[in-house]
Amino acid sequence: MRLGSSIILGVAALGLMTLGAGEASAQQRKPPYFASITAGKARMRTGPGRNYPASWLYQRSDLPIRVIDIYGEWRKVQDPDGTEGWMQVNLLSDRRTAIVTGQIVELRAQPRSSAKVNWRAAPGVVGRISRCADGWCYFDARGRGGYVEQSRIWGTEPNETVP
Repeated sequence: MRLGSSIILGVAALGLMTLGAGEASAQQRKPPYFASITAGKARMRTGPGRNYPASWLYQRSDLPIRVIDIYGEWRKVQDPDGTEGWMQVNLLSDRRTAIVTGQIVELRAQPRSSAKVNWRAAPGVVGRISRCADGWCYFDARGRGGYVEQSRIWGTEPNETVP
């Protein structure tokens, strides 16, 4: 019985170590890169530590941010408005999201301007992105998706390819 318990504990510890290694490798990406806020409430601080004052409180999970520097478990980020500050890495996700900028955008059935319009999204709408290529991204705002011109959203580099 004790041998069985030891084996189970060993397998569980190995699994946790593997999970931790995966997270550690994701946190070692070289800036700049895009990520998103994973928490419902996330504070941006003036420096890389809890002793620095908070400059913003974000209350919008999935908001895209651009990581521009790394200091330990802290990431210097830039939000869609250009505001820069520091956030703890555990408040961020590798999930790719974007925000509609400028004017209302049309989400199309295919990645071309002549394709059927599925939906329209107003400036400020946040959605998850995938399949970015040739200047188009698939944009999904809570189940309502379609292809949008990459230049009409913030959350990707110009002409970046996203799988």
